Amino acid sequence: MRKLPGFALAGILALGSLTACAEEPGTADAAKGGGSGSGKVAFLMPDLASTRYEQYDAPLFKKRMAELCAKCKVIYQNADSDASLQQQQANSAMAQGAKVLVLDPVDSQSAATIVQTAQSQGVKVVAYDRPIPAKPADFYVSFDNEAIGRSIGQSLVDHLKETKAKGGLLEVNGSPTDAAAGLIKKGIHKAVDDSGLKLLAEYDTPDWSPEKAQQWVSGQIAQYRGRIAGVVAANDGTGGGSIAAFKAAEVDVPPVTGNDAELAAVQRIVAGDQYNTISKPIKIVAEAAAEVAHDLMQGKKPKADTTLFNTPSQLFHPTVVTQKNLKQVIFGPEGVLKVKDVCTRPYAADCERLGIK
Repeated sequence: MRKLPGFALAGILALGSLTACAEEPGTADAAKGGGSGSGKVAFLMPDLASTRYEQYDAPLFKKRMAELCAKCKVIYQNADSDASLQQQQANSAMAQGAKVLVLDPVDSQSAATIVQTAQSQGVKVVAYDRPIPAKPADFYVSFDNEAIGRSIGQSLVDHLKETKAKGGLLEVNGSPTDAAAGLIKKGIHKAVDDSGLKLLAEYDTPDWSPEKAQQWVSGQIAQYRGRIAGVVAANDGTGGGSIAAFKAAEVDVPPVTGNDAELAAVQRIVAGDQYNTISKPIKIVAEAAAEVAHDLMQGKKPKADTTLFNTPSQLFHPTVVTQKNLKQVIFGPEGVLKVKDVCTRPYAADCERLGIK
């Protein structure tokens, strides 16, 4: 596992009105002073439910590609949670001459078809963020997703034991079609199963939908009212949906986990509504993917740290964020969120209480 030389990058800004359309593929050509070579690479992201892809992953990947290869072109597409659309986007990118697909799959199982088709045409595939177990890609770049699940789960368990909380846990997992969600789920169970805290119920959230997470948690509140000590949610979207369910039921919000360090989640932590999140090194991972793609375009073999699902891999280790270290991690030298973005008027007093200025 690759360790980060400092604090992991964090924060995803609020997503505006965006659609799953293609980016102008000439972005990289505009860069000055980039490296040598030429070619096309596709950057195919899975959804708009998580704000990170549009706000950070795509622009950071394109920027690094421009630095590596001034004459390279990046074809960017977002499938908006539609596996069939992602297949079409991959085919379109290859028809346009893409020699490498950097693919974050909507559906890890069906993405095997994309890998098979690409490799049969001599096109390399880099699995990004989410693995593709059924058909090994040429390389895999991601966070250590199992470690993410274990970290957020253990952080919550430790907090509940420290505060001597009474009751059991709800577990709100990610999409059942996402292999990365399965790894996060596995990690959560490693933290929860032997914790001594009862797991009341768990749910695999279709498409990582915050709305569906909220609906499910609302039902559990009705069934286990007064008996829920905490909620292990696999990302900030499902965590936010869980918190909304408790507020709608007009009951106290128990500690709730998250993952991705989205702007709204960081604000919820500041306000005390969400207990933790995960600060992910998005810049480092996006840049690593660009470097791997560039190596593959040149016929070079990228350096792997490990192997996962029979795929050479680079895995990066994230950082758990709570109120205790939020100021240091989120607003440290490697952070990307600004105090003015987080500490808006509704959160100004809480920021001041935490010494965030």
